[in-house]
Amino acid sequence: MSKVEAKLAELDVTLPAPVAPIANYVPFVVTGNLLHISGQVSLGEGGGITGVVGAEIDLATAQRAARLCGINLIAQMKLALGDLDRVARVVKLGGFVQAGPDFFDIPAVINGCSDLMVEVFGEAGRHARAAVGVYRLPRNFAVEVDAVVELAP
Repeated sequence: MSKVEAKLAELDVTLPAPVAPIANYVPFVVTGNLLHISGQVSLGEGGGITGVVGAEIDLATAQRAARLCGINLIAQMKLALGDLDRVARVVKLGGFVQAGPDFFDIPAVINGCSDLMVEVFGEAGRHARAAVGVYRLPRNFAVEVDAVVELAP
């Protein structure tokens, strides 16, 4: 078991089977020493977390949704790399929140994913980030996050 997988077990995080794309794109691309992962939505057991943040779901639920996105990102990393110890650094996350008109705490939502990356990868999980509120996300999911990851040689 890799040290990252041991950390996931310690955190009681089980990686799901990676989700296949629902349109004309691939789930990830490796180029040079970078892994680019397509947006992962707040999909989980029982269908995941859907709805408009600030109107239909609250901040705490949205943060759990962002954490689900992070778990799905790590599942894609595992599929792409085989060994999660090949992750040298989480370089950047791009976070999208399906936000209601009066909800402005977008960065706090995406912290659900950011915090997971630091919990799992330590200092290598600290990353640059964008956190954006959007009108709609695919299939009404509350949150979507994509990632750029640096690979160890």
